[in-house]
Amino acid sequence: MMPEMMPEMMDESPDDFRARARRWLRDNVPTEHPPVDGPESRAYALAWQQRQFAGGWAGLTWPRAYGGRELPVLQQIAWFEEYARAHAPSTHNALFVGMNHAGPTLIACGSDEQKAFHLPKIMQGDVIWCQGFSEPNSGSDLASLRTRGEVQGDELVINGQKIWSSYADIADYQELLIRTDPASSRHHGLSWVICPMDAPGITVRPIKTMAGPAKFAEVFYDNVRIPLANIVGGLNNGWKTAMATLSFERGTASLALQISLSQRVEELIAACDDVALGETLMDLRADAAALRAMSYQFAIKSESGPVGSEGSMIRLYFAELAQRVARVAIDIFGIAAPEVLAVHGLGYDYFDAYSETIAGGTAEIQRNIIAERVLGLPRGSR
Repeated sequence: MMPEMMPEMMDESPDDFRARARRWLRDNVPTEHPPVDGPESRAYALAWQQRQFAGGWAGLTWPRAYGGRELPVLQQIAWFEEYARAHAPSTHNALFVGMNHAGPTLIACGSDEQKAFHLPKIMQGDVIWCQGFSEPNSGSDLASLRTRGEVQGDELVINGQKIWSSYADIADYQELLIRTDPASSRHHGLSWVICPMDAPGITVRPIKTMAGPAKFAEVFYDNVRIPLANIVGGLNNGWKTAMATLSFERGTASLALQISLSQRVEELIAACDDVALGETLMDLRADAAALRAMSYQFAIKSESGPVGSEGSMIRLYFAELAQRVARVAIDIFGIAAPEVLAVHGLGYDYFDAYSETIAGGTAEIQRNIIAERVLGLPRGSR
């Protein structure tokens, strides 16, 4: 199925593009709330992606060569602003890894065969991806991972365990980082592989979080066989490929979330009638404006090529601001809030926000990256 014919987006004026995006979102945003986990969340996410694809609004940031629209960054920003105002489903759902991790990584590092097979499926809303990076003893210290893949003929035989794999229980594929050189250590001898989640030997155990849903999971691998053709970026070159993945996550992949957070602050201000909280809310508005300015600057700079480690500044600022916004919302409204402020309840938002300073690299890791790679400070002790 191909998306319906649309005017050439790049030839539209910014105002015309924004108006058309607003109309489409008004007519197509689902009225029902998204389920938080399980098969229902999979069906909801795929249906929404399929609707966007059919309407010609999927993959606005992806290159044209791989089915995307390759829009200028200002039009991407306009779309995300309208998306937030329309209260469209959060982009941090079961499709996040496929659209913002796996897809961009395959575009940057994958073979022609890998791109041709996987990218259309991601774009059209046919599949869910999850991530297999963290391990019980290798979370923040990713380079110490121990899940191994032994080369046997034209296959890898994988044994080990991953944890905190979002949506692994409903995923079709996993971006999996493993050690393929048994004599290697740290960043060397790793490989980034495409792992089909229905491969024999895989066991998935969902983890229920303190926010309520079971959207994370442990994944166990017992002699799981994967073709060598599923390696992305070359055998034993997985650290470089994984850094490409994380650069997307810490950079423009979360632009929609950052814009949505600013919109959330404005909705808190509109819903609160306690003048005593005015200073607190104005501080949040100023901080949200700073986040938005940082995000827009980073996105514009990224049009000219990779920006590097500056994305960690935005990732850290967003994570800590999201937690503050959730706390202030609880302070103002308690658990019972106007529906527009909390689809799943403020309690859910508050507890879920704790994961923001852990996911994608802890706040401490982000500060180390900023200090060493952005500010050029001496490497700290480990």
